[in-house]
Amino acid sequence: MTLTQLEYIVALDTCRHFTLAADYCHVTQPTLSMQIQKLEEELGIVIFDRSRQPVIPTALGIDVINYARNILIQKEALLEWIEYRKGTLTGELRIGIIPTLAPYLLPLFIQQFTKKHEKAKLIISEITTDGIINALKEGTIDAGILVTPLQQKGIKEYALFYEEMLVYVSKKNTLYEKNYVLAQDIDPNTLWLLEEGHCFRSQIENLCELRKRSRTGSHFEYETGSIETLIRMVDVNDGITIIPELATVNMPAKQLQLIRKFKSPVPVREVSIVVQRDFVKKRLIDALRESILLAVPEKIRKNKSANILAI
Repeated sequence: MTLTQLEYIVALDTCRHFTLAADYCHVTQPTLSMQIQKLEEELGIVIFDRSRQPVIPTALGIDVINYARNILIQKEALLEWIEYRKGTLTGELRIGIIPTLAPYLLPLFIQQFTKKHEKAKLIISEITTDGIINALKEGTIDAGILVTPLQQKGIKEYALFYEEMLVYVSKKNTLYEKNYVLAQDIDPNTLWLLEEGHCFRSQIENLCELRKRSRTGSHFEYETGSIETLIRMVDVNDGITIIPELATVNMPAKQLQLIRKFKSPVPVREVSIVVQRDFVKKRLIDALRESILLAVPEKIRKNKSANILAI
């Protein structure tokens, strides 16, 4: 039995397809298949049911794969400890980040992190909240940057900062004349929303109680995955949208004039780093957290957690 063979069975369990698993491991499909078969012969059991498509682990195979995952976690922990004793910060950190954070947060800290930790490599993917949770459980990413609380068993959350929710309003809209906005002031029929599947959308629905209020009467509905598109739709077509505070960091003065705050207590979203409970690469993740906190504007760092919106 080798660590490579254990990596192969974990990859196949994750991908459920021999070719995809081979690509993930950067080997040929015959090489991966042969090594998994050798491991099965050595153990005297069948780990995968190859008669099914996609392939699935057998009952015994599930237990073997779980053991393999734990062994590989311990291997990573050992390597990290060795690097720690050598006084260097090296390694690869795979991160998932939700799309409503990525375009605003990543540019703030990436350059500083890579300059300070030249031997560390960040591999970042934009993934939805559900995708990050699944990827953490499958071990395909090391950490996620998203909105919490998740209340997910086996997931640890480390709060980074709290973003205020802000109203972006057209000059043609009645809310433009207000200094502060109440949730009940928002007309659902003039509100531009992100598409289904984004936690930011569910937070807005909770804030404005959209599930209880009618959105009938509108002759046009448009949903997108981009906050920038929502802002553009307000600029061109009237109406309002709700945006996170980080989206205003580099916003032109002309657009900043269209920002309205909610009346106190101001609703906020909690942004956190999340990991598995038995996570490894702790030093890399600590360094990532430090870089983010140094890069986030001071005003946002000082926001309070008094009115966190539920997802």
